Amino acid sequence: MFILLSKYIKPVEEIDKELENHIKYLDKYYSLGKFVCSGRRNLRIGGVILCKCENEEEVKEILKEDPFSSKGIAEYEIIEFSPTKYAEGFEKFINA
Repeated sequence: MFILLSKYIKPVEEIDKELENHIKYLDKYYSLGKFVCSGRRNLRIGGVILCKCENEEEVKEILKEDPFSSKGIAEYEIIEFSPTKYAEGFEKFINA
């Protein structure tokens, strides 16, 4: 499992112009079972995606499709982790 932390590197006005396309991108990977949850960071400096992928290479390929990344308006940090303790019901995201 991966945590994807984005950091905006362009003004929020440029982020807002691509927000609809970013939401379509998110929807695609939710429907494919790759994204578990996502949201804005507070303050609005970027976002967070919890992602279920086989390896970092798969994550990088998926991120290439994000308009925030492909248009150079946000950078991503990729953090791989292994969930070992979690709330009841979360196992469906690990074992799916």
